[in-house]
Amino acid sequence: MKFDARTASKLAPGDHLTFDGFPGLRLEATQSRRSWIYRYKSPIDQRMRQTKIGEWPAVGFPAAIAEWEKLRTAREEGHDPGATKRARRAGADAPVVTSAYTVKQLCRDYLVGYLEPTRKGNSPTEVQRMFGSLLGAIDGLPAVSITRAQAFDLLEGMRGTPALAIRLRSELGGAWDYALDAGRLPSDTPNWWRLVLRGKLRSKGRVIAGVSTEGKKRVLSDDEIGVLLRWLPNLSQTVADGLTLYLWTGTRGGEIVSIEKSEITEEADGLWWTVPKSKTKNSRWDQATDLRVPLVGRAEEVVRRRMEVAKGDFIFASDAGGAMAQTVIAHGLYYHQPYCKIAPKHERPRIPVTRWSPHDLRRTARTMLASLGCPHEVAEAILGHVLPGVVGVYNKYGYDKERRHWLTLLSQRLEVLAERRPAK
Repeated sequence: MKFDARTASKLAPGDHLTFDGFPGLRLEATQSRRSWIYRYKSPIDQRMRQTKIGEWPAVGFPAAIAEWEKLRTAREEGHDPGATKRARRAGADAPVVTSAYTVKQLCRDYLVGYLEPTRKGNSPTEVQRMFGSLLGAIDGLPAVSITRAQAFDLLEGMRGTPALAIRLRSELGGAWDYALDAGRLPSDTPNWWRLVLRGKLRSKGRVIAGVSTEGKKRVLSDDEIGVLLRWLPNLSQTVADGLTLYLWTGTRGGEIVSIEKSEITEEADGLWWTVPKSKTKNSRWDQATDLRVPLVGRAEEVVRRRMEVAKGDFIFASDAGGAMAQTVIAHGLYYHQPYCKIAPKHERPRIPVTRWSPHDLRRTARTMLASLGCPHEVAEAILGHVLPGVVGVYNKYGYDKERRHWLTLLSQRLEVLAERRPAK
């Protein structure tokens, strides 16, 4: 609509007016005043923001348009008008930011201040290695000077390794957010890493023997499971034990390799393994709990045997005495795949069931539970998934009895497959 003073004066509290040809400009009414507001999508985080221009009638329609034009131009240049205004208002109290604050320093602050206190395992080390090897020419540049084009060129140059480009983009976006939150960059500094190539970097999946694995979520067939179980003795004891626990418990690899003796208990209905919430993938969720895992069949045999010979508390221990790395199982399996070219002169048996990873056994266990008739809630509890929505908030039943029942049925089914020979 066009601006009309009479309409503006009669505007009811809580209502607002918009104006043709001036997107984002509005006049909002409260009980005591009429305010010019500019609403816009921030170029920094793509969220809707607003900033006040002034109050009518002290600021007339022509003056509001002039100010709206300035704010709109600033936004199109990549600045957040509201953040800029707040920074000016802060004045002398604002953190002093200098152009000497380099990308290298920013990434280091992110590693030390955020990643190391919050990330588990080797993740901070891996991110540090990635920053050190991939930032290239922008490493020594002032962080505040990085342009959209520079961010684009860095990521575009990594299209040959899209998964790595996605990871770098995500971590640099987090690093810029951390620096902005800490006041080490001006508050109107755009975080280009959140904006450039959004949705345009996509991994093609791992290429094995010339075949892409993109989008392939492997579930082993009954015949493949039988072949694998009969072939397991060809692997090292540690790798075979790890793969067995994947199938018999449906737990995650990180949980398996970090089993401690103190987590194993003899209870009235048998042997139990209780994974502390802090060790699970769900540790950040308030509604998550410790993961209760009944050990039946081969899972019980593996855990009891390893507990007897373990020198420390970890039953899958590394040479240094801590928990073994999860990759030991994956690498041990890959070494026996027919397409593995590591140490080509070294003769070793090649596994007849190909193109799968240890995590696919967790997916296979979940699929088998469904085929046996296991209720959804029980199967999800066995895998340690947090139920979504209000169900996860209000349903606090532990399903211990049901876990043991259905994992016992799964164990029996796996033993049948191990004995069954595929039809010729």
